[in-house]
Amino acid sequence: MLRFVTFLLGLVWFASHCPADDKKVPLQTDFPREVLAGTPPNVLMMLFPGLEAPVDKPPELLVPEGTTNLARGKKVTSSETDPVLGAIDFVTDGVKEGTEETFVELAPGVQWVQIDLGDPACIHAIYVWHFFREARSYHDVMVQVADDEEFTENVRTLFNNDTDASSKKGVGKDRPYIETHLGKLIDAGGVTARYVRLSSKGNTANSLNHYVEVEVFGTPAS
Repeated sequence: MLRFVTFLLGLVWFASHCPADDKKVPLQTDFPREVLAGTPPNVLMMLFPGLEAPVDKPPELLVPEGTTNLARGKKVTSSETDPVLGAIDFVTDGVKEGTEETFVELAPGVQWVQIDLGDPACIHAIYVWHFFREARSYHDVMVQVADDEEFTENVRTLFNNDTDASSKKGVGKDRPYIETHLGKLIDAGGVTARYVRLSSKGNTANSLNHYVEVEVFGTPAS
């Protein structure tokens, strides 16, 4: 019986992940220049000791050859139809400078942005830049993928730092982190999906939610 259950779980995994590709290359993207003007990271870590220390160089991740940013210019929707500042399509416009004219600001509470890749894809990595003009950490950051726009079919969680489940989507095991111009890299492991949803619930500086840019690196699903 145990072998049969293990077999079924294996089938489910392979159905939702792309086959492994032997040809791997380092993931590459362009990073915006540092525009840190507010609270420095060392002060924030003193105020919030549980934060993950910021990286001083981009992490390395190998992805299949031919991997590209599938999110660039794709349709973005949000829980907030009328943002406080900016526009929802800033999320995938390719502009990462982090100035007031390049990020979208959403209201307090749990808010999300969602990217429609257009077709199912093998997603290998996701980069997200919330806000990096000052060191801050966003609460209850969650990254999920699904097969449908309503997020009811084959929903999978790739990242979750909601350690107390206050956003009511399960206890997260990932650590809260400090925003920098290097963004946050999330290893998606070749998961197959069409829709990507990112959510948060305010930050250490205020109760608002922000996005400068989101990149979804992948290859077409066969």
